[in-house]
Amino acid sequence: MDSVIIHTDGGARGNPGPAGIGVVFFGQDGKIIQEFKAYIGEATNNMAEYKALVLALEQAHKLGFKNLQVNMDSELIVRQMQGVYKIKEPALQVLAKQVLSLTNHFNKISYHHVVREKNKEADRLVNQAIDAYLGV
Repeated sequence: MDSVIIHTDGGARGNPGPAGIGVVFFGQDGKIIQEFKAYIGEATNNMAEYKALVLALEQAHKLGFKNLQVNMDSELIVRQMQGVYKIKEPALQVLAKQVLSLTNHFNKISYHHVVREKNKEADRLVNQAIDAYLGV
């Protein structure tokens, strides 16, 4: 199995504020293969979205996947990865370079914007990571 569908999400409470990331790998059959979550400290929503993408690519590489379909509810990040929007914010440029360096490990990556309701599993992980850190 060299193809995987990945849903990523990142969020901050306060923007910037306490932030978390969530990544869910789905097989072609729609079943969850693996989940990842992490608290990343103080960040903006966009920084968290990029850090979730970095984690997704790192894990996909470790797991040996070569063809990725990445679904995100951040239209900004998707359009930036597709080359439609320029990346103007310096902090996001650094994270985007990290993403681009990771893309060399894969044969194909496609980025898709999905509505928040279609990204519930990744969003759940974001909130779990933040809640665990805050002791909620």
